[in-house]
Amino acid sequence: MKIVSTNIGGKKEVLWKKKKVITGIYKYPTQNPIFLDVEEVKGDEISDRKYHGGVDQAVYAYSLKHYEYWKPKYPNLDWNFGMFGENLTIDSMDETKIHVGDTFKVGDSIIEATLQRSPCFKLGIRFNDISIVKQFWNTTKCGVYFKVLQTGIVKVGDEFQQLKSYPENPTIADLLIKRKKEKAV
Repeated sequence: MKIVSTNIGGKKEVLWKKKKVITGIYKYPTQNPIFLDVEEVKGDEISDRKYHGGVDQAVYAYSLKHYEYWKPKYPNLDWNFGMFGENLTIDSMDETKIHVGDTFKVGDSIIEATLQRSPCFKLGIRFNDISIVKQFWNTTKCGVYFKVLQTGIVKVGDEFQQLKSYPENPTIADLLIKRKKEKAV
């Protein structure tokens, strides 16, 4: 697997249901390397630290192959990497095959898979269509949050190399399915 895009964004204020909302979901590709730090990607906006950032959600990654699934559903969007709020766009990441605790070397960093992305209304804001949230919940194309075990620089073209696998642990897709069931109760 390889990094096809590194993405960061700034703070953006949007109007949602007649209320001002601050968000960092508007991420765009950067030509510069990014630095994966212990609690965040340096230079990237995290507006809601209750649900984003921190040790277990320092980096969010999404798969390029998932873009091909979503593009036909939203053909009028101006598509660019970072659309899902991800810091790393990886060519062929699969949440049904990545387990909690799996570790990867990418650039100078070592990162560990921790959590699924549970979408909120801000994804609907980014897509200008709230129905994306329910559609997202109904797939396993959730992306992966990572803990940074070794800080470092990552750039486009870097290999995303698995170092350790923990097949006895649930997959990231399993976590999403479990979370969806909990929300339904």
